[in-house]
Amino acid sequence: MKAKWALGLGLAVASMAIAGESAAQAAAANRPQVAVMDFEFGTLDNWWGQYDIGKGMADQVVDALVNDRTFRVIERKKLDTVLAEQDFAQSNRADPSAATLAKIGKIKGVKYIIAGSITKFSTESRGGNVRIKGIGLGGKKTKSEVNLTARVIDVTSGEIVASVKGHGESGKGGGADFSKGGFGIGTDSDEWRTSGLGEAQERACNDFVAQLVARKDNIE
Repeated sequence: MKAKWALGLGLAVASMAIAGESAAQAAAANRPQVAVMDFEFGTLDNWWGQYDIGKGMADQVVDALVNDRTFRVIERKKLDTVLAEQDFAQSNRADPSAATLAKIGKIKGVKYIIAGSITKFSTESRGGNVRIKGIGLGGKKTKSEVNLTARVIDVTSGEIVASVKGHGESGKGGGADFSKGGFGIGTDSDEWRTSGLGEAQERACNDFVAQLVARKDNIE
């Protein structure tokens, strides 16, 4: 009798586990799938030279979205292939054409794209070093700041379903000066992550994703 009872209990527990796993898999499959465009950064100073900080920003947003798991994120290589075919320029990243939307819409499962701009990416020093008889007394404060804004666009209709901003600050200051030959550093390097701008960028991306998740009801 006890053996039958134990067997029945075991079967019930196993059934519940299978049902729970199936529900979790169904929920994961139903997550909206998005593609993240490289961010436009044409309004920024030429201090950055030709370094594509918009691509670095998009990569970091992708990482944050993947870790959050609210959305499914398309592999970047698939998106890059489509954009290369469309001769997609840096100047129209924030405002993709209907042809670009249609092309991206053909990627299996993708219904939404995230397209936007980096509106601030800077390190500023305020105040000044007070010197008495040649001795510096400090007083200068440095702040790194990164802002980005983007829209979530339905690729089938062109409708903007959400508009999201992200903001990040750091009091550390500092970053890699790409205009002086720092092109090999990259925004995915340890040196960059520990800099003031790297820290501000990470915070801006995390803030952006948090704001996006808060609007997930608009993105079915």
